[in-house]
Amino acid sequence: MSSEKRIGVLTSGGDCSGLNAVIRAIARRAIGEYGWRLFGIHDGTMGLLRRPLDYEELTLKVFTGNVLRMGGTILGASSKGDPFAFPMPDGSVKDRSDEIIEGYRELGLDGLIVIGGDGSLRIMQALAERGNLNIVAVPKTIDNDIGLTETCVGYNTAVYVATEALDRLQPTAASHSRVIILEVMGRDAGHIALASGIAGGADIILIPEIPYRLENVTSRISQLREKGHTHALIVVAEAVKTESGETLGVRSESGSVRYGGIGNYLKEQITDLTGLETRVTVLGHLQRGGVPTPRDRLMGSAFGVHAVDMIKEGKFGHMVAWQNRRVVDVPISDVLGHYYGVDPQGTLVKTARGLGISFGD
Repeated sequence: MSSEKRIGVLTSGGDCSGLNAVIRAIARRAIGEYGWRLFGIHDGTMGLLRRPLDYEELTLKVFTGNVLRMGGTILGASSKGDPFAFPMPDGSVKDRSDEIIEGYRELGLDGLIVIGGDGSLRIMQALAERGNLNIVAVPKTIDNDIGLTETCVGYNTAVYVATEALDRLQPTAASHSRVIILEVMGRDAGHIALASGIAGGADIILIPEIPYRLENVTSRISQLREKGHTHALIVVAEAVKTESGETLGVRSESGSVRYGGIGNYLKEQITDLTGLETRVTVLGHLQRGGVPTPRDRLMGSAFGVHAVDMIKEGKFGHMVAWQNRRVVDVPISDVLGHYYGVDPQGTLVKTARGLGISFGD
């Protein structure tokens, strides 16, 4: 590798708050400290698939203003198009992984920083192995389900938004003596629901990791009313199934399920079983957007600096992680073998139970 390295950065998968803080930190470390050239690849791996390549050379002038505070990603992102099975216009799929590898080489990159979730990490790890690419990764997902790191960029902001939603829903629930259900994101993990439910004073939290029964949910609501509480707040993670085990959502052409509908299902069931006026709010993509919290800016900054330092040290095939109040790095291959869902016996679940919050079990 040359002394003046050429490195790339891309944001892959769904957007979240804090991505721009990572990109800014990468730029300040790579350009400002090491004098390297930095290329921002547009729309994730799509920028390496397009011909001509879709990218821009980043300079420090880009990062003198409001970028740190901005949600989303200035580079664009894409959660579609697995390059190993890329959907074609005629409905077929094609292995286009070699085109991405060619794009990496055409840019003359000495290293590529991938900011993404577990799906993106799997794809980039496979590309790195096939093309002998120098990859390092930064974990980002509001779901917070990536293994071997205690937190991911975007998670804290999502929890903040969900908690604020509960703060706003509680007064209207109390004013009208209603049961109000808040459906939050999180894919197959209940981290957002659990954390926001505790912070936002929920009465019931339903997460995929803890099976529930409707009679226990309605029993808890009845207990609250007997104690003089005229309303109830319920937080439910989008991946929670119906009591009979049905997954609610829409299946895409690729076969993946886009969750949604559990909040309305619970609304109908609770209304039928209790006769109480029940309303549901689906928070949706509000959890992904907006100004990142200080915590996500801090994590993004620490992760970005460390990612550049990993390239300087030639430490490829690793992901930045947060463990025991410090930044470390771990092999991506190890990360992919450790899914991080909510521990039903973990501290936050015990805390919630200690506060009298029901999980419907």
